[in-house]
Amino acid sequence: MAIYGTALLALCTLLGVALGEALGRLLHVKANVGGVGIAMLLLILAKIWLQRRGKLAPGMRLGVEFWALMYIPIVVAMASQQNVLAAVEGGPMVLLTGVAVVATCFALVGLLGRASGGTR
Repeated sequence: MAIYGTALLALCTLLGVALGEALGRLLHVKANVGGVGIAMLLLILAKIWLQRRGKLAPGMRLGVEFWALMYIPIVVAMASQQNVLAAVEGGPMVLLTGVAVVATCFALVGLLGRASGGTR
């Protein structure tokens, strides 16, 4: 049954890559825009959909959860394929955007941590 979780990931990956390519064309960018992220969102949505209908068998759940845990290494591997030097040579806007995104993420982590009322 764990193979079904992997098959579901493969389907989500194919759809995510296709949607990322389509989004790239729509934005006139010669790159896949968010394909891996879209794929992982599709995987999460598919898991929720299957759970609500009672069709998520324990083996399939383990396969889906395994790939959900592999999200960060997959994103790191995909990002390592990008040409960082070309991005930096794109000008100061790239660096400014990167700094803004990191600062926003740090602020949101703190905000969400306070809002959730988690223990310390």
